[in-house]
Amino acid sequence: MAVSVPAGTHPRTDAEPVLGRRERKKLATRAAVREAALRLSVRHGVENVTVEQIAAEADIALRTFFNHFSSKEDAVVAASAAGADALIAAFRARPRTESVLQALRGAVLVVMDDSDATSHDHLEALRLIRTAPSLVPHQLAILAAEEKALADAITERLGPGDSGPSAMSGHTPIYPMLCAATALAALRLVLDRWLDQATGPDTAPPLDALRGEIDQALAELAAGLDRPGIRAASDNP
Repeated sequence: MAVSVPAGTHPRTDAEPVLGRRERKKLATRAAVREAALRLSVRHGVENVTVEQIAAEADIALRTFFNHFSSKEDAVVAASAAGADALIAAFRARPRTESVLQALRGAVLVVMDDSDATSHDHLEALRLIRTAPSLVPHQLAILAAEEKALADAITERLGPGDSGPSAMSGHTPIYPMLCAATALAALRLVLDRWLDQATGPDTAPPLDALRGEIDQALAELAAGLDRPGIRAASDNP
Protein backbone atom coordinates (compact mmCIF):
# COMPACT_ATOMS: atom_id res chain seq x y z
CA MET A 1 0.00 0.00 0.00
CA ALA A 2 2.31 3.49 -1.63
CA VAL A 3 1.06 0.59 -0.06
CA SER A 4 -1.17 0.10 -0.16
CA VAL A 5 -3.66 -2.60 -0.64
CA PRO A 6 -5.89 -2.56 -3.71
CA ALA A 7 -8.22 0.35 -3.25
CA GLY A 8 -10.96 1.84 -5.34
CA THR A 9 -12.90 4.56 -3.63
CA HIS A 10 -11.99 6.45 -0.49
CA PRO A 11 -13.98 4.95 2.41
CA ARG A 12 -16.41 7.51 3.75
CA THR A 13 -16.63 8.29 7.46
CA ASP A 14 -19.28 10.34 9.23
CA ALA A 15 -16.68 12.99 10.00
CA GLU A 16 -15.93 13.70 6.37
CA PRO A 17 -17.48 16.86 4.92
CA VAL A 18 -19.67 16.72 1.84
CA LEU A 19 -17.69 18.08 -1.07
CA GLY A 20 -19.01 21.01 -3.06
CA ARG A 21 -19.44 21.01 -6.83
CA ARG A 22 -16.10 22.73 -7.44
CA GLU A 23 -14.18 20.19 -5.39
CA ARG A 24 -15.98 17.28 -7.00
CA LYS A 25 -15.08 18.63 -10.44
CA LYS A 26 -11.41 18.98 -9.45
CA LEU A 27 -11.33 15.43 -8.12
CA ALA A 28 -12.99 14.13 -11.29
CA THR A 29 -10.44 15.94 -13.47
CA ARG A 30 -7.56 14.62 -11.38
CA ALA A 31 -8.92 11.08 -11.67
CA ALA A 32 -9.28 11.47 -15.45
CA VAL A 33 -5.68 12.64 -15.80
CA ARG A 34 -4.43 9.84 -13.56
CA GLU A 35 -6.32 7.23 -15.55
CA ALA A 36 -5.08 8.63 -18.86
CA ALA A 37 -1.47 8.64 -17.67
CA LEU A 38 -1.74 5.08 -16.46
CA ARG A 39 -3.55 3.86 -19.57
CA LEU A 40 -0.97 5.34 -21.93
CA SER A 41 1.97 4.17 -19.83
CA VAL A 42 0.68 0.60 -19.74
CA ARG A 43 0.13 0.69 -23.49
CA HIS A 44 3.37 2.37 -24.59
CA GLY A 45 5.73 2.38 -21.60
CA VAL A 46 6.29 5.33 -19.26
CA GLU A 47 9.41 6.48 -21.09
CA ASN A 48 7.49 6.72 -24.39
CA VAL A 49 4.62 8.87 -23.09
CA THR A 50 4.63 12.67 -22.92
CA VAL A 51 2.68 15.06 -20.75
CA GLU A 52 1.12 16.49 -23.91
CA GLN A 53 -0.19 13.05 -24.88
CA ILE A 54 -1.66 12.54 -21.42
CA ALA A 55 -3.43 15.91 -21.53
CA ALA A 56 -4.87 15.10 -24.96
CA GLU A 57 -6.00 11.66 -23.77
CA ALA A 58 -7.74 13.23 -20.77
CA ASP A 59 -9.20 16.00 -22.97
CA ILE A 60 -7.76 18.81 -20.89
CA ALA A 61 -5.39 21.72 -21.48
CA LEU A 62 -1.70 21.23 -20.74
CA ARG A 63 -1.93 23.91 -18.06
CA THR A 64 -4.69 21.93 -16.35
CA PHE A 65 -2.41 18.90 -16.17
CA PHE A 66 0.18 20.88 -14.21
CA ASN A 67 -2.53 22.15 -11.88
CA HIS A 68 -2.84 18.57 -10.65
CA PHE A 69 0.54 16.88 -11.21
CA SER A 70 4.12 18.04 -11.52
CA SER A 71 5.15 15.27 -13.94
CA LYS A 72 3.88 12.28 -15.86
CA GLU A 73 5.46 10.01 -13.23
CA ASP A 74 3.48 11.68 -10.46
CA ALA A 75 0.30 11.10 -12.44
CA VAL A 76 1.06 7.42 -12.97
CA VAL A 77 1.76 6.65 -9.31
CA ALA A 78 -1.26 8.67 -8.15
CA ALA A 79 -3.42 5.53 -8.16
CA SER A 80 -1.12 4.08 -5.53
CA ALA A 81 -1.34 7.31 -3.51
CA ALA A 82 -5.13 7.10 -3.55
CA GLY A 83 -4.91 3.64 -2.02
CA ALA A 84 -2.60 4.97 0.70
CA ASP A 85 -5.00 7.81 1.55
CA ALA A 86 -7.88 5.34 1.79
CA LEU A 87 -5.93 3.11 4.16
CA ILE A 88 -5.08 5.95 6.55
CA ALA A 89 -8.68 7.20 6.55
CA ALA A 90 -9.99 3.72 7.30
CA PHE A 91 -7.44 3.29 10.12
CA ARG A 92 -8.53 6.55 11.74
CA ALA A 93 -12.15 5.40 11.60
CA ARG A 94 -11.52 2.12 13.47
CA PRO A 95 -12.87 1.76 17.04
CA ARG A 96 -10.46 3.01 19.70
CA THR A 97 -10.92 -0.24 21.59
CA GLU A 98 -8.86 -2.05 18.94
CA SER A 99 -5.09 -2.36 19.24
CA VAL A 100 -2.92 -0.70 16.62
CA LEU A 101 -2.41 -3.86 14.57
CA GLN A 102 -6.04 -4.91 14.96
CA ALA A 103 -7.11 -1.50 13.67
CA LEU A 104 -4.66 -1.71 10.79
CA ARG A 105 -5.93 -5.15 9.81
CA GLY A 106 -9.51 -3.91 9.95
CA ALA A 107 -8.60 -0.88 7.84
CA VAL A 108 -6.92 -3.04 5.22
CA LEU A 109 -9.97 -5.28 4.95
CA VAL A 110 -12.31 -2.29 4.69
CA VAL A 111 -10.29 -0.82 1.83
CA MET A 112 -10.15 -4.20 0.10
CA ASP A 113 -13.91 -4.69 0.45
CA ASP A 114 -14.54 -1.18 -0.89
CA SER A 115 -12.34 -1.85 -3.90
CA ASP A 116 -13.71 -1.17 -7.35
CA ALA A 117 -13.25 -4.10 -9.77
CA THR A 118 -10.26 -5.33 -7.75
CA SER A 119 -8.81 -1.85 -8.22
CA HIS A 120 -7.56 -2.48 -11.74
CA ASP A 121 -5.91 0.95 -11.96
CA HIS A 122 -4.14 0.43 -8.64
CA LEU A 123 -2.83 -2.97 -9.68
CA GLU A 124 -1.67 -1.63 -13.03
CA ALA A 125 0.21 1.17 -11.26
CA LEU A 126 1.89 -1.30 -8.91
CA ARG A 127 2.96 -3.49 -11.81
CA LEU A 128 4.38 -0.50 -13.67
CA ILE A 129 6.32 0.65 -10.61
CA ARG A 130 7.94 -2.77 -10.36
CA THR A 131 9.23 -2.56 -13.95
CA ALA A 132 9.84 1.17 -14.56
CA PRO A 133 12.85 2.56 -12.62
CA SER A 134 11.81 6.15 -13.34
CA LEU A 135 8.73 5.69 -11.13
CA VAL A 136 10.61 4.48 -8.06
CA PRO A 137 11.59 7.92 -6.63
CA HIS A 138 7.99 9.11 -6.94
CA GLN A 139 6.73 5.98 -5.21
CA LEU A 140 9.27 6.43 -2.41
CA ALA A 141 7.93 9.94 -1.80
CA ILE A 142 4.43 8.52 -1.47
CA LEU A 143 5.67 5.83 0.92
CA ALA A 144 7.40 8.40 3.13
CA ALA A 145 4.25 10.49 3.31
CA GLU A 146 2.18 7.40 4.05
CA GLU A 147 4.46 6.35 6.90
CA LYS A 148 4.24 9.85 8.42
CA ALA A 149 0.45 9.92 8.11
CA LEU A 150 0.05 6.48 9.69
CA ALA A 151 2.48 7.36 12.49
CA ASP A 152 0.42 10.50 13.23
CA ALA A 153 -2.76 8.42 13.28
CA ILE A 154 -1.15 5.90 15.64
CA THR A 155 -0.10 8.73 17.97
CA GLU A 156 -3.67 10.05 17.98
CA ARG A 157 -4.95 6.58 18.84
CA LEU A 158 -2.52 6.02 21.71
CA GLY A 159 -1.83 9.50 22.98
CA PRO A 160 1.62 11.07 23.43
CA GLY A 161 4.49 8.74 24.26
CA ASP A 162 6.45 8.64 27.49
CA SER A 163 10.15 9.48 27.22
CA GLY A 164 10.99 7.65 30.43
CA PRO A 165 12.29 4.08 30.58
CA SER A 166 8.97 2.73 31.83
CA ALA A 167 6.87 4.27 29.04
CA MET A 168 3.85 4.58 31.32
CA SER A 169 1.58 5.64 28.46
CA GLY A 170 2.19 2.32 26.75
CA HIS A 171 4.69 3.39 24.09
CA THR A 172 7.92 5.28 23.62
CA PRO A 173 8.18 8.28 21.26
CA ILE A 174 9.80 6.15 18.56
CA TYR A 175 6.98 3.60 18.59
CA PRO A 176 4.51 5.31 16.16
CA MET A 177 7.10 5.76 13.38
CA LEU A 178 8.64 2.34 14.00
CA CYS A 179 5.24 0.66 13.98
CA ALA A 180 4.09 2.52 10.86
CA ALA A 181 7.27 1.79 8.93
CA THR A 182 7.34 -1.88 9.93
CA ALA A 183 3.64 -2.51 9.32
CA LEU A 184 3.62 -0.79 5.93
CA ALA A 185 6.79 -2.64 4.90
CA ALA A 186 5.07 -5.89 5.83
CA LEU A 187 2.02 -4.96 3.77
CA ARG A 188 4.19 -4.06 0.77
CA LEU A 189 5.96 -7.39 1.03
CA VAL A 190 2.63 -9.23 1.21
CA LEU A 191 1.30 -7.31 -1.78
CA ASP A 192 4.39 -8.12 -3.85
CA ARG A 193 4.08 -11.81 -2.97
CA TRP A 194 0.40 -11.70 -3.91
CA LEU A 195 1.05 -10.05 -7.28
CA ASP A 196 3.67 -12.70 -8.03
CA GLN A 197 0.88 -15.29 -7.91
CA ALA A 198 -0.92 -13.74 -10.89
CA THR A 199 -1.32 -16.11 -13.82
CA GLY A 200 -1.17 -13.32 -16.41
CA PRO A 201 -0.56 -9.58 -16.81
CA ASP A 202 -4.27 -8.79 -16.88
CA THR A 203 -5.33 -10.97 -13.97
CA ALA A 204 -5.23 -10.61 -10.21
CA PRO A 205 -4.78 -13.49 -7.77
CA PRO A 206 -7.72 -14.33 -5.46
CA LEU A 207 -8.29 -11.77 -2.71
CA ASP A 208 -8.69 -14.59 -0.18
CA ALA A 209 -5.01 -15.38 -0.67
CA LEU A 210 -4.14 -11.74 0.06
CA ARG A 211 -6.27 -11.71 3.20
CA GLY A 212 -4.54 -14.82 4.47
CA GLU A 213 -1.07 -13.38 3.90
CA ILE A 214 -2.04 -10.10 5.57
CA ASP A 215 -3.24 -11.98 8.66
CA GLN A 216 -0.03 -13.99 8.77
CA ALA A 217 2.22 -10.94 8.40
CA LEU A 218 0.42 -8.92 11.07
CA ALA A 219 0.40 -11.92 13.40
CA GLU A 220 4.19 -12.11 13.05
CA LEU A 221 4.48 -8.44 13.97
CA ALA A 222 2.14 -8.86 16.94
CA ALA A 223 4.18 -11.81 18.20
CA GLY A 224 7.43 -9.84 17.95
CA LEU A 225 10.21 -10.15 15.42
CA ASP A 226 13.00 -11.31 17.72
CA ARG A 227 13.84 -15.02 17.47
CA PRO A 228 16.57 -17.07 19.13
CA GLY A 229 19.42 -18.14 16.90
CA ILE A 230 20.25 -21.76 16.15
CA ARG A 231 22.67 -23.04 18.75
CA ALA A 232 25.84 -24.61 17.41
CA ALA A 233 26.63 -28.15 18.47
CA SER A 234 29.59 -26.84 20.49
CA ASP A 235 27.23 -24.65 22.51
CA ASN A 236 25.26 -27.61 23.84
CA PRO A 237 26.10 -28.55 27.40
